[in-house]
Amino acid sequence: MSAASNAPQPLAGITVVELGHSVAAPFAGEILGDLGATIVKVEKRDGDDARKWAPPYWQGHSALFQALNRNKLSVMVDLRNEEERARLEHFILERADVLIQNMRPGTVAEYGLDAETLRRKKPRLIYCTIGAFGAKGPLKDKPGYDPLMQAFGGFMSITGEPGGVPVRAGTSIMDMGCGMWCAIGVLGALQRRNATGEGSHIETSLYETSLAWMTYHIANYLASGELPTPQGSGATMIAPYRGYRTRNGMAMIAAGNDKLFGLMSAALGHPEWAEDARFRTNPERVRHRDALNGSIQDVVGSLTSEELQAKLDAVGVPCAPLQTVDQVAHHPQTAALDILQPSPDGRISLIGLPLSFDGERPGFRLHPPTLGQHTEEVLGPYGKKR
Repeated sequence: MSAASNAPQPLAGITVVELGHSVAAPFAGEILGDLGATIVKVEKRDGDDARKWAPPYWQGHSALFQALNRNKLSVMVDLRNEEERARLEHFILERADVLIQNMRPGTVAEYGLDAETLRRKKPRLIYCTIGAFGAKGPLKDKPGYDPLMQAFGGFMSITGEPGGVPVRAGTSIMDMGCGMWCAIGVLGALQRRNATGEGSHIETSLYETSLAWMTYHIANYLASGELPTPQGSGATMIAPYRGYRTRNGMAMIAAGNDKLFGLMSAALGHPEWAEDARFRTNPERVRHRDALNGSIQDVVGSLTSEELQAKLDAVGVPCAPLQTVDQVAHHPQTAALDILQPSPDGRISLIGLPLSFDGERPGFRLHPPTLGQHTEEVLGPYGKKR
């Protein structure tokens, strides 16, 4: 069911049913598909909602859908139709190693496709539930989306400029992070199944993902009793560690320890900063960050981003210009990594898996599928399970 490829496929031979939509479950499926698993994406009659999250459209579907659904097969199933649902269940029980689902709470149980029912029939099945608020607690039955979790999980309270309006991160970080946790859980469950022969029911959620991303902010609060606040491009516990305006843009400086701070100070023509009692150690620099940032900005503002980069590169201080998406897509470093991968038919190019195995990145084997493209190929041989 999958195209041949010379690229690494460590999960070749594993079949995953993705009973999902939007971002979280599809991203989990894409990760596993990039690793070589056969991903059977189950879609309703009018398809994954993400097919219509546009503009822009790209080759007939939203660019967002295309970006999250390479290396998959699409089957169209009306779960309200008993015969179609039975074919899907038969396929799961006969062929699937893993099932991933992020449907609204209670939906899979209504159709007999919940973890308890399927694993009773097939104990080796690895079943991953991606929820909104988690499997327990007063909010366990509520639905949720990424921006809700960025708000509810506290993420927006520490994102933005000091004193400004809280902002959402520019990417669906809760959805995609949740998909990553799902994929990590599946890999762990496959390892355990290899040892014991038993499957697992894995559970993760958008809210738990938001809490994971807030790990050190919550630790800082519990340790100090002080609420963390937005730092713009900076960081709460390190200084200087933020963006500064240059003559032609903006650049990040990350002088994360005392040695790097001394090197930066000398490179910018102010070695005395490293001996200033206010700036001698990182805790002191954090306490006096406003004065420090003002001094650095006065110098950096007279330089171009390229001049600043050259000065700091020469002494080994981490620095990077703020790039726009077009600059990132066309940068020589992006090209050198071969991470922007063309589809097999060359019609689109997508960012590949950020992993390599023995120097080789998993490949772009299958173009994102059209709705129901593989229904008969995949489910045709399967009737009602007897």
